[in-house]
Amino acid sequence: MTKLSQFAQHFSEGAGILSLMDDLGNALATGGMIMMGGGNPGHIPEVQSVLQKELQTITADTGEFQKLIGIYDPPRGEKEFLAALASMLNDEYGWPVTPKNICLTNGSQGGFFLLFNMLAGKFSHGHHKKILLPVAPEYIGYADLGLSDNFFRAVKPRIEFIDDDLFKYRVDFDALNITDDIGAICVSRPTNPTGNVLTDDEVQGLADLAREHNIPLILDNAYGVPFPGIIYTDATPFWNENVIVCMSLSKFGLPAVRTGIMIADEESISTLSGINSILNLAPGSVGAMLTTNIVKNREIIRLSREVIQPFYRGKMEHALSCVREFFTGIDYRVHVPEGAMFLWIWFQKLPVSSRVLYERLKARKVLVVSGDYFFPGLEEEWSHTGECMRLTYSQDEADVRKGLEIIGDEIRTLMKETQTGRSYVK
Repeated sequence: MTKLSQFAQHFSEGAGILSLMDDLGNALATGGMIMMGGGNPGHIPEVQSVLQKELQTITADTGEFQKLIGIYDPPRGEKEFLAALASMLNDEYGWPVTPKNICLTNGSQGGFFLLFNMLAGKFSHGHHKKILLPVAPEYIGYADLGLSDNFFRAVKPRIEFIDDDLFKYRVDFDALNITDDIGAICVSRPTNPTGNVLTDDEVQGLADLAREHNIPLILDNAYGVPFPGIIYTDATPFWNENVIVCMSLSKFGLPAVRTGIMIADEESISTLSGINSILNLAPGSVGAMLTTNIVKNREIIRLSREVIQPFYRGKMEHALSCVREFFTGIDYRVHVPEGAMFLWIWFQKLPVSSRVLYERLKARKVLVVSGDYFFPGLEEEWSHTGECMRLTYSQDEADVRKGLEIIGDEIRTLMKETQTGRSYVK
């Protein structure tokens, strides 16, 4: 058998995102599974119609079609798209950015790999820096992106109870200790997996801390404003030259074209695009060319506000209603669903670990994601990590309803087994 390098071993053994994508692929291949585990966006006819027309316009023009499929873009990405996006961000939000402040990557996941390893990991003279995640839980896809060990440090949040069955994570600023081994602060807004949206004050507080310690604040905006705008509460777009805003076209409706967008100071973008060039030669053109016109005419903002956000808000309200219908009598709380496309459910008296619950639900043809994957860098023991699960509500509403009914039934079965003394595996 071929001996693998540490690099290969790192990316092939026990990665949470690898397990998730493998399960999703197997479920799609075998069929019959209720898919409540992945982050694939829903199919929105009005958005797809706009994108289809843009594609038809490009393919009808020989020169544009040749550019789409046959010409490398510069390392920062397609120039016309960069100019259109910079102009939109200037006009709509007053951000003083130019195309030199923007770099495209082949998906935001790939972009975070470049960015994280640019700012953390091994430095000269034996120094090692980490990425600080100020609110655990955080995105499962971050966990294995670092090329060195001990790459993240996570901080437990304050938990605020709301009404009878909701709760919310808040940044615990008293617990944030920015030491010399922190290379950057990173937070998603809204957060995958919880749907948490940091308040403007929390974002400003993190930005102030980052500037005070001369490190960047990374804002993962994959679900946020200005597009795709999957936010159900107030959230002001935020950027300055000490902040790196990461955006994506995936949740706008283009997950297959893999277009990540990084907005930062010119020096950081120059470094990022240089690494991008070495690894990829150039980012792909499809996402940028498909959306250049709708960025120019601001249609991308209208679609986000008037079509995409109401689409997911309706699905969220349906899913939350089903939870309250089928989870009666179960000790649970749902994180306030303020954005993204997930419900994050906390079972406070779960008699098994969330990983066991995940396996039992998978056996019943319901695919969710065990919550323990979402705490990279949390060093202290915390029972909460094994009491939560993430499920998506972006897909067919009948499937979501059926899936939640099965989840409620399975938890009641577990509770009965515990009460009657039947054995189970932790």
